[in-house]
Amino acid sequence: MSDTILLQRDGALARLTFNRPASLNAMDFEMGTRWRDLAHELTADDTVGAIVLDAAGPAFCAGGDVVQMATSGGSGGTITEMAGVIHDGIRTFVESSIPMVASVQGAVAGGGLGLMLTADYVVAAPRAVFVSKYANIGLTPDLGVSTLLPAAIGQRRALQLLLTDTTIDAATALDWGLVAEVVDQPGDRAEQIARAWLDGATDAFGQAKRLVRTGAHRPFADNLDDEARTIGAAFDTEGSKTRVAAFAAASRSRRS
Repeated sequence: MSDTILLQRDGALARLTFNRPASLNAMDFEMGTRWRDLAHELTADDTVGAIVLDAAGPAFCAGGDVVQMATSGGSGGTITEMAGVIHDGIRTFVESSIPMVASVQGAVAGGGLGLMLTADYVVAAPRAVFVSKYANIGLTPDLGVSTLLPAAIGQRRALQLLLTDTTIDAATALDWGLVAEVVDQPGDRAEQIARAWLDGATDAFGQAKRLVRTGAHRPFADNLDDEARTIGAAFDTEGSKTRVAAFAAASRSRRS
């Protein structure tokens, strides 16, 4: 089993750790395959309620491993095939009903932006920095960047990152909406958020994530139908019945 991405389980909490620190956690072919396989493994496991995504070493992720691309002797077809494998993992996580929070330290570059934005909530360290760098080496966005980045920060700001050599700091990333929080201990905060999901209405959090993530790519009418089915199914669960009854009782008490 590859150790390029570590998996730890603590009950319903799963933690994925990018583990190529000497390469700034750049994703090589082995790591990309591991990413896809873990995506399918975790999203098929009904006991997983939340995922923390983090990284070993000084950087979160430098994107694809350009050194391996340059020295492997492969062709553009090889790169396309590998990107497809990683994209399979991204799509599987994004479309699932398992909420994911990312803990980000150091540099996030190129495709690392897409991997980070696979998470539904991003917590960054004050020294985190974010940069594209695709055009600097004559390559184009991959790993979901062309879709996930403008969805997070808007098309104009996404183009600013992709078409210039702009590097933004954590404070700017927070202002732009690229990250949700900037804290001194992002790992601790990310775990706190994930455990709050687990302590709350886990399925409701997960279904809310799924509706938002998939809604942008479907007709509005289909989204409304999905919302109607999902809230109906949620209402019939025992957890929802208990919470709804408590909410109703508290509302009656306030009115009396």
